[in-house]
Amino acid sequence: MFIETETTPNPATLKFLPGQQVMPAGTRDFRDEIDAAASPLAGALFDLGDVTGVFFGRDFVSVSAAQGTDWSALKPQVVAILLDHFVSQAPLFNAPDASGIAVPAEDEDFGDDPAHADIIVQIKELIETRVRPAVAGDGGDIIYRGFREGVVYLTMQGACAGCPSSTATLKNGIESLLKHYVPEVSEVRAA
Repeated sequence: MFIETETTPNPATLKFLPGQQVMPAGTRDFRDEIDAAASPLAGALFDLGDVTGVFFGRDFVSVSAAQGTDWSALKPQVVAILLDHFVSQAPLFNAPDASGIAVPAEDEDFGDDPAHADIIVQIKELIETRVRPAVAGDGGDIIYRGFREGVVYLTMQGACAGCPSSTATLKNGIESLLKHYVPEVSEVRAA
């Protein structure tokens, strides 16, 4: 088995491609060791010490390291853990229990204005077909959080969450795209 490695726009994050499916559907973002307890693979990566984030995409794993970490030393360790995991066909997640259930906090839900259902469908379609594939290519994901008063609220995950260029991506890339196709959009904000 060969694991390909790609850089991302975030210098603290590398994208690892095991050449097989990682997540059958959706994505999963681990921001600390407590989150990582749900996955033996994420837990093993956090156990390396310098890892500050792990993100599972459809066919990749993004790993973020603490500022100042020497990737030349950390990268072989990450590859070894990924190889062990995928060659042994170990489960990606621990047996299900209630710890995997999370209810978003009130302040995380920006909601939708029900009067704009058609606009929201257009926004979600553009995000799904044009934005998500590009963001996944950089080792991350983007989550739609709501649309109110012309403002689209989005959350960046994985390599994109801490990326220095994420604000530019939101403002210059995604906002321009949405404004072009959906004139009712006046702004895009990080949620």
